[in-house]
Amino acid sequence: MMTKSTSKKIQLGIFVVLASVFLVIAAYMIGNNQDMFSKTFSINTVFSNVNGLQIGNNVRFSGINVGTVKAIEMENDTTIRVRMSIEEKMQSHIKKDAIATIGSDGLVGNMIINIIPGKDSEESIQAGDEIVSYSRIGTEDMLSTLSVTNENAAILTADLLKVTQSLTRGKGTMGRLLNDTVMANDLQQTILNLKHASSEANSAIKELNDIIKEINFKESIAGVLLSDSITGEKVQSIVSNLETSSVEIDKMSKSLNSIVTDMKDGHGAVNYLSKDTTLVGQLGRTMQNIEEGTARFNENMEALKHNFLFRRYFRKLEKEQKKKEKVKIDQVKGGHE
Repeated sequence: MMTKSTSKKIQLGIFVVLASVFLVIAAYMIGNNQDMFSKTFSINTVFSNVNGLQIGNNVRFSGINVGTVKAIEMENDTTIRVRMSIEEKMQSHIKKDAIATIGSDGLVGNMIINIIPGKDSEESIQAGDEIVSYSRIGTEDMLSTLSVTNENAAILTADLLKVTQSLTRGKGTMGRLLNDTVMANDLQQTILNLKHASSEANSAIKELNDIIKEINFKESIAGVLLSDSITGEKVQSIVSNLETSSVEIDKMSKSLNSIVTDMKDGHGAVNYLSKDTTLVGQLGRTMQNIEEGTARFNENMEALKHNFLFRRYFRKLEKEQKKKEKVKIDQVKGGHE
């Protein structure tokens, strides 16, 4: 009797263990085969980076769960093939020009594949077809890009600070131009000289006109010369050229005198530029850093515009800009009316 009781207990224990193993296996199979009780068909797509996608993750079409990820195969170092199992009832809705993208189920949820409906094709997808994929910028890539941008902005800010301090203290070519009062006085004197030369030229032209009016055109040699239309045109051209030349020569003389005086005294921008070669090199490197930083910043901003986290913000900015432009156009039209 004792032997029979022990044998039954052993049999019962084996049965419980086998039943538990069977339940675990069944639960695992059901969990990884969510569509095992429905008719499905398979389609493929290729990504360069799956961003943590795993077998069993959901596949969505227009926000609706339509299947699961069945296999992820690495073909080479830049190509990863993903096989999806899709419910057969959705076959007529998914077109051949649909696009597959990898996203996340919420901010911290599992990765999923989103199938974006096509626009041009009217032919439904068939089992075994491959659809086009689109790889979005990952969060890590975006943070890495922002980190590089911040470093470049810090370098650019430091260079701009050095330039601003040099300008404020009167160092370098631009600093001398902004702080040199002697050069400002020279420029003011040059303007006065130009005004004086212009006044003198007007006086000379007025006197010449008076002389021409007093000439006896019928009896004098000057009258004979001036009565010839061809000669008259030549004389007028000569007078006009002399007037222009006198103004330019006076301007050049004053400028040359100012430059020569500054060079003799060791002052002025020309003397400083002819001696300070280090500052020219620094300005060249600074402008190169500014151009490179601006180009990288534009690339990063362009990448952010296509990111799903910032797309709404940039669209909002574009709408506001269009509103401002429309207001300006309406104001201009109202002003013309």
